[in-house]
Amino acid sequence: MIELYHAMHSTCSQKVRLCLAEKSLAFDSRLVAIDRKEHLTDWYLKLNPNGVVPTLVHDGAIVLDSSVICEYLDEQFPEVRLTPRPALERARMRTWMRYFEEVPTAAVRVPSFNGAFLSRFDGLDEERFRREQADIRPLRKHFYRRMGPKGFSTSDLEASVEQLSSAVHRMDAALVRGPWLLGETYSLADIVVAPLVDRMADLGLDDLWNDGKRPAFAAWFERLRARPAFGEAFPKGARLTEFLRVTSARELLAPGSS
Repeated sequence: MIELYHAMHSTCSQKVRLCLAEKSLAFDSRLVAIDRKEHLTDWYLKLNPNGVVPTLVHDGAIVLDSSVICEYLDEQFPEVRLTPRPALERARMRTWMRYFEEVPTAAVRVPSFNGAFLSRFDGLDEERFRREQADIRPLRKHFYRRMGPKGFSTSDLEASVEQLSSAVHRMDAALVRGPWLLGETYSLADIVVAPLVDRMADLGLDDLWNDGKRPAFAAWFERLRARPAFGEAFPKGARLTEFLRVTSARELLAPGSS
């Protein structure tokens, strides 16, 4: 029995849903209401002391961290393999996965919060924001403190977009040898970065690859979105623009924007 505690719009939840869909694994969906801080309640923190989604429960055993969950699922259910057999190829896959955790996963949060979530903090001064929003988070307290009730600075936003652009550039160079990041092998490397790229597009940053300068990346993303599993992992309500007013990253960076 597989249970997944997740949120529709969470990119980390999306990568696990995509992995499950690619492997045709049924699961019991347990939606966690992030907007109501359900992920910070006592019952959820007993499952996941980090206070984040997703959390996988398999036959009563708890598995945390979205990329770890994907590797766990691939090992437990090997009928559809998403990890290459040769050791060197597995190392290449994990190198990509670690890079995605270090760079675009962290970077995309800045325009996501500035563009979509700041209205949740309207009316909060710095003291209340720290008490009611930042300091209650086991894993991301300092991320919230750096953001503050008014959002990240323009320099933070610029740095994040630069990191995202760098990730697209690096992937495009690898995908010239495509069709996937490991060449002919579709793997967890493609899966874990897919929601980040979809989020970038949702934030108006698809000009990073739709300008004609990164055709290999653009073609990879179209191939990815055409896979049946992609639609299963991104049902209605999975994108921020479907239920929130979103200010694009380009608007946030425009001269004179607050």
